[in-house]
Amino acid sequence: MYEHLDLRQDGDVVWATMNRPERLNALNRKLVEELRDFFVGLYWRRDVRVVVLCGAGGAFCAGLDLKERNTAAPGGRSVGASLTGQRQISEIVIAMRRCPQPIIACVDGAASGGGFALALASDVRIATPTTRMNAAFIRIGLSACDIGVSYFLPRMVGSSVAAEYMLTGRFIDAERAYQLGLVSRVVAPDAITAEAQSFAADMLHATPLGLRLTKEALNHAIDAQGLEATIAMEDRNQILASLDGDFGEGVAAFLEKRPPRYERRES
Repeated sequence: MYEHLDLRQDGDVVWATMNRPERLNALNRKLVEELRDFFVGLYWRRDVRVVVLCGAGGAFCAGLDLKERNTAAPGGRSVGASLTGQRQISEIVIAMRRCPQPIIACVDGAASGGGFALALASDVRIATPTTRMNAAFIRIGLSACDIGVSYFLPRMVGSSVAAEYMLTGRFIDAERAYQLGLVSRVVAPDAITAEAQSFAADMLHATPLGLRLTKEALNHAIDAQGLEATIAMEDRNQILASLDGDFGEGVAAFLEKRPPRYERRES
């Protein structure tokens, strides 16, 4: 049980809700710890195949809780301790990309700073008309290159557009995010849960192994050395998936136009 991260499992899907609505779900130390623990632990879980990440209230995540930071004990920390604290936050997005489960982010309202990073580290993003995302770090005296944003954003929208938003801290609204391909859908706030459920249901048509291998290959293909390296990885994954015990059920379900019934779990 977590204090600020609510988890609800519905079959093979876990709904993870950041629950600090009075602070727009800003990242305090406890929420950082809980997010890191949850996403790191997902690597070993076979009972979870899809994750939906949400924020309670009218915001996704407003980034680092500056109020908590400003009330911390005076005197400062050593460089080493500060670097460790920074890594405790950035480890969340590393774990998000490393975990085998696709992550669907329901980005309703503000997604600033660290919240922007959490959205970018997800696999699919759904927005609402109130969505506002930005690299807020540069507006509070820091570099905009933080928590993986300088890795994710240029790969998604190109270096010029990434520079536009990272050098200025300007907000990306829902319409612009959809134009740039940062989000897959823009829906009304009361429809975002159903949209996430629809994505999750389609993902669950894949075999457990096929879904894992697809996320893994997409991650590696972004940084692959070239076409041949990517195809070699694809060839390997197709053979692994075709030899898995769930492959036959996947084909049968497709031909019979019914939901698949996967009984196997990888050991």
